[in-house]
Amino acid sequence: MNFLRIKSQAAVKRELIPDIAPEKLSAETALMCNEGKRIVSLFGSREDAGVRVYSVLADDEASSLYVSSALVKEGGTYPSITSRLFSAQLFEREIHEEFGIIPEGHPWLKPVRYPGHAADKNLKMEEYPFFIMEGNQVHEVAVGPVHAGVIEPGHFRFMCTGEKVHHLEIQLGYQHRGVEKLMKEKDSVFLSESTAGDTVIGHSLAYCRAKEALSGTEVSDSAEAVRAVMLELERAGVHLGDLSALAGDIAYLPGNAVFGAIRTMIINTSLAICGSRFGRGIIRPGGVVFGIDGDLQEQVNNTLDEYEKKIDLTCSVMFEASSVLSRMQTTGVVDKKTAEEIGMTGMAARASGYEVDCRADHPFGAYTHVPVYKRGMKNGDVFARAYLRYVEIKQSFKLIRELMDYNRNINLMADMKPQQPSMFVVSLTEGWRGEISHCVMTDKEGKIERYKIKDPSFNNWPALALAVRGNGISDFPLCNKSFNLSYCGFDL
Repeated sequence: MNFLRIKSQAAVKRELIPDIAPEKLSAETALMCNEGKRIVSLFGSREDAGVRVYSVLADDEASSLYVSSALVKEGGTYPSITSRLFSAQLFEREIHEEFGIIPEGHPWLKPVRYPGHAADKNLKMEEYPFFIMEGNQVHEVAVGPVHAGVIEPGHFRFMCTGEKVHHLEIQLGYQHRGVEKLMKEKDSVFLSESTAGDTVIGHSLAYCRAKEALSGTEVSDSAEAVRAVMLELERAGVHLGDLSALAGDIAYLPGNAVFGAIRTMIINTSLAICGSRFGRGIIRPGGVVFGIDGDLQEQVNNTLDEYEKKIDLTCSVMFEASSVLSRMQTTGVVDKKTAEEIGMTGMAARASGYEVDCRADHPFGAYTHVPVYKRGMKNGDVFARAYLRYVEIKQSFKLIRELMDYNRNINLMADMKPQQPSMFVVSLTEGWRGEISHCVMTDKEGKIERYKIKDPSFNNWPALALAVRGNGISDFPLCNKSFNLSYCGFDL
């Protein structure tokens, strides 16, 4: 195969990446994925002679990545990968929207998010080509982009007969901020922290590890331990908030109140470490700004011990309540086969039995010393996504205790070296939603030439659309919360 084998967070010379014909890139990407690999990222980068399409694949069993590329002439075409590999569909739509090149044979080629930098400046959000069902009893229900609650904007178009949902189409793009372009212009850790506001640690860690790989800067084990502690605190805090919201959606008010209160104590632990409940300001290129000394370690461990017991008690009562089970079980099902076909990631994928986890598959930082054993469920329904959150909270607490033992609180910040010219790196981290990918290329002067981000929401929004099929439309808020996807993380 004409792919270069690399590792996550290991920079390579761009000249080593194969340059093959577009037909080969399409065929080999589809073939390798059909043999067990999966797409991590598929994106374009503009060059003088056209648009270079990069294909980045993961071999999770071997903890390896594969990358190759092909040059497509400006306004040209290439054979669609989607016709042979469905998980490529959204990536190819994004490339088409951004650069105007056409994946010939794509079964449903249309814009993804109508960004300001779309190749076709005539595109208008109000003219989005929604799928239409016909029939005397079919009716449409439109929700958003402005919602009743204080949430991000997005438009949901349901096709229903009576209460039953046959199809949901999700139109996003209202949050587009041009983050990738700004990364090239500003190259700032602050931008990475704001890529998705509820994933500050996940995205800033991917950014910093990419920068460190491009410059050959080594980070101390203590700094990596603190980073992993913060990543697990972020995961536990958001999962607790989601359990609270899920309980609220089904009117199980004890769970809504208790999980909400405990979440506050967990994110206040992040506050005690770095001064921000959301973890802003601690992870920087070269290490971490704040350490966790002996007294603070004891405080963190005591907090985990105290609230883990309350979480256990609340979950044991909640997940045995018939009123809870009747609302969660068999609602919003995504089976394993579908999860693999559409390329789901993270907790939602693992709840469907598709167990992908970067911490275990492509271990980074402290996870190379404190291994993560993947946890999963099989049913792929709302209950599975809720219960797995509980399992992952306990796993995060266990990891934090182990990481605390590993933390020596020394050499927390290394001096950053200059970025090397003409390099390529893929930086993967496992945020609370799932796999975060930052692909970065430097130019001949070592400056950022292309910065491509993939938030796990990009993989999982299609899963929500499939999950609601066959369900009552009143189940949509529950299904939606069970995924809790990011609008701005998708729009970028």
